[in-house]
Amino acid sequence: LADGTYEVLSTAGNNKLGGDDFDNRLVTYLVSEFKKTNGVDLSNDKSAMFRLKLAAEEAKKTLSNVTSADVNIPFITMDPDGTPIHFDMKLTRAKFEELIRDLIESTTKSVRQALKDAKVTANDLDQILLVGGSTRIPAVQELVRRELGKEPNRSINPDEVVAMGAAIQGGVLSGDVKDVLLLDVTPLTLGIET
Repeated sequence: LADGTYEVLSTAGNNKLGGDDFDNRLVTYLVSEFKKTNGVDLSNDKSAMFRLKLAAEEAKKTLSNVTSADVNIPFITMDPDGTPIHFDMKLTRAKFEELIRDLIESTTKSVRQALKDAKVTANDLDQILLVGGSTRIPAVQELVRRELGKEPNRSINPDEVVAMGAAIQGGVLSGDVKDVLLLDVTPLTLGIET
């Protein structure tokens, strides 16, 4: 970044990994625990799974700020006699992070590849900006600290940063924004036939 020119030195990552993957891990765990406790498998109940998915996403967000969250879903299902069963479970951040640890650790390969492709080391980086809601998860931030040896910059909302960049680039392409140039790289091999 210099004089209005943004140069992308490399790009790497798993564009199939995101917040839903973390939610799904949590849902699978909650279904399993509910079955152990109540003897009822919620996985075939679409309504219960929808409600559980929403509750899991909310718990994930809560656990980014506090160390435990209550997952409460009244009347999630009924037992064979028709008696309502409520879902009520306390979830700790430690358990959540245990469930998603492999997903988070898998991103280290992409970080290392991006540095290698850019021909830089972590010491060459001035700032680390985190993008996407899942970067609010403390374990993700800890991985960044561990891998890159720097505290991530949290001055920009990770949910808005991509939209902000897209808006600026849209402005550049339409001619409304001047004095900004983005030099990008393509993460794919291009073949040209003659």
